[in-house]
Amino acid sequence: MPLLRLSDSGLFRADSLSWIMAGLIVFVVAHVTSYSRRYLAGDRNFRHQRRDVLLLAAGVLVTVFADHLLVFLAGWITSNLLLVRLMIHKPQWNAARNAGLLAFRTFGMGFFFLAGGFWLLAESADTASIHGITTATDRPPMVFIGLVLVALAAMIQSASWPFHRWLMSSLNSPTPVSALMHAGLVNGGGFLLVRFAPLYLAQPTLLHGLFVAGLITAVVGTFWKLLQPNVKRMLACSTMGQMGFMLMQCGMGLFAPAVSHLCWHGVFKAYLFLNTGSVVQEKRRTVSAGPTTPLRLVLTCVAGALGSVAFTMVSGIGFNMTDTRCVMIGLAFMTAFQLASGSLQKPFNGFGLIAVPFLGMGAGALYGLSIRLVETAIGSIEGTHPQPIDAVYVAGLAVIVLVWIAMNLNVAVRLQSVTAWKRFYVAALNGSQPHPQTVTATRTSYQY
Repeated sequence: MPLLRLSDSGLFRADSLSWIMAGLIVFVVAHVTSYSRRYLAGDRNFRHQRRDVLLLAAGVLVTVFADHLLVFLAGWITSNLLLVRLMIHKPQWNAARNAGLLAFRTFGMGFFFLAGGFWLLAESADTASIHGITTATDRPPMVFIGLVLVALAAMIQSASWPFHRWLMSSLNSPTPVSALMHAGLVNGGGFLLVRFAPLYLAQPTLLHGLFVAGLITAVVGTFWKLLQPNVKRMLACSTMGQMGFMLMQCGMGLFAPAVSHLCWHGVFKAYLFLNTGSVVQEKRRTVSAGPTTPLRLVLTCVAGALGSVAFTMVSGIGFNMTDTRCVMIGLAFMTAFQLASGSLQKPFNGFGLIAVPFLGMGAGALYGLSIRLVETAIGSIEGTHPQPIDAVYVAGLAVIVLVWIAMNLNVAVRLQSVTAWKRFYVAALNGSQPHPQTVTATRTSYQY
């Protein structure tokens, strides 16, 4: 069996994608370890926690540098098992233990999907080398099934809908573990898809499936984020939404933007989790922007247009209405528009007339530069391969645009008195809740 042969090639292969992910891992782990030294000061399990974090980092590094499928699987399952151990932290606490067991069962299902997919891919290419599999020219029908299983494993790892509940139920974890989970391990699904990008690019049906799954996850996760009563659950839903966007990028054949998005998400989400304690002391002020005037609307539209143009020029992604690059450019416009809209939530003077449009342009240029750098680093194999625009991508973009317009028109506020909307709101709130056995309902059930 090819999967069991260790003599096919070297066990490890260092390429640009491996070094990019390794840099992200080392950066996040270094900051989490430094934060844990203060956060867990006096905790009797601190030394065990620090040891497991370092072992988890080693397991993830093995995964990103692995070229043999068995080595990849070993690093994958080891990292997930260590994450479960870190999530539980206090076995005496029933809610934390149940959250770890839920994650363990979910990761176990993902591991069997991944192992099955790897076996089919190894059999089809007669090699267990990842590089050999992705460069093989003969791709029998079993490759399709193998890629489906690999995609399911990636979706489970990234907490995509409907495999999201393990992430929603992980909030009992210590804050440093949550930061490591959301900034590191969850990104593993995206790395897995990018690693096998050449195979997915030859399967348009699978790309459509990834795009639709990502669209559902992005919309659901983003909407759920707006309903949450606490900051950690809000961040968990945010991660779900961001992973959905990453899946959409992979489904559009834009693997370099997906890697760039993973890096940005990892760094920013680590910062947000490690900064959650400051929310208690944060002084919030309600600032009224007043009614939307024609001038505000023009400024935000100009900022969005400049942001999308800057993104197109700096990223080198080009503008073509016949492929999925137009979807990314549309998303760049909406992002710059929202950034400008947020900056106008207070009265502005003449300086704002100039600063706001340039703010949108700068954001678009910065995101485009990160994509350009990643694409240059990882090369053409896993880079940007936009797919021909079709009904699936047009429908997906239409859904995003409609949701975006509804959000800016405050449709949710206008529908508050409608009975159907109330039922939908409650159903969405219930759907975003963690598993009941992972919730501490009374103070006396918290066993420290």
